[in-house]
Amino acid sequence: MNLFYQPEITNGIFHLDTDESKHCIKVLRRRAGDEINLVDGRGCFYTARITSANPKRCEFEITAKTEDTPRNFHVHIAIAPTKNIDRIEWFVEKATEIGIDEISLIVSHKSERKVIKSERLEKKAIAAMKQSLKARLPKINKPTGFTDFISIEKTNNKFIAQVDPENPGLLGKTASPGTRCCVLIGPEGDFTDSEVNAAIENKWIKVSLGNSRLRTETAGLVACHILNLINE
Repeated sequence: MNLFYQPEITNGIFHLDTDESKHCIKVLRRRAGDEINLVDGRGCFYTARITSANPKRCEFEITAKTEDTPRNFHVHIAIAPTKNIDRIEWFVEKATEIGIDEISLIVSHKSERKVIKSERLEKKAIAAMKQSLKARLPKINKPTGFTDFISIEKTNNKFIAQVDPENPGLLGKTASPGTRCCVLIGPEGDFTDSEVNAAIENKWIKVSLGNSRLRTETAGLVACHILNLINE
């Protein structure tokens, strides 16, 4: 099933944007009267009928609406952007497919990339949401400094993942199901000791993701998967 994205359906916008219109009409060769399926990224699926098969502005009318059941937990991964942009885009794509509610980009002491375009990551998330047939688009926050982030994040279940052989606290055994959880993932080279100590002072709990040393984007995905698994 092909899903088309229109986040403003509830505001009375009943047409696809230029890119979605071109894909629908030029690539998939849909015509007026054909049925299409849409998602608003806010929890609703729609069935619609094309009323104007314009490749620049495909118009439609809604014929049915189905609301997705909200999850009783919230997965938030705060991750340091990688130097290679493809790797953080990969993380966003795969985390969206698995199930993630919020992504924050953090700039720490060892961060190799300090500037990133959130709009590009959102496009990756939209494509992954449609591909995995999900109704909710994760929120992607703009880059924030590490020190600011650890003090403003108010989630009760706050974890900082660190490569530490002596750290006995596995995320899967420390986090609780049915809760809002945020996990901090550091850059290549990990967080500095002073950053970890500052996080702990702000009531973040140090956890391990296992015995393997993981790349930044892999660690983010593992954390996302663990939080989804404990809520199965």
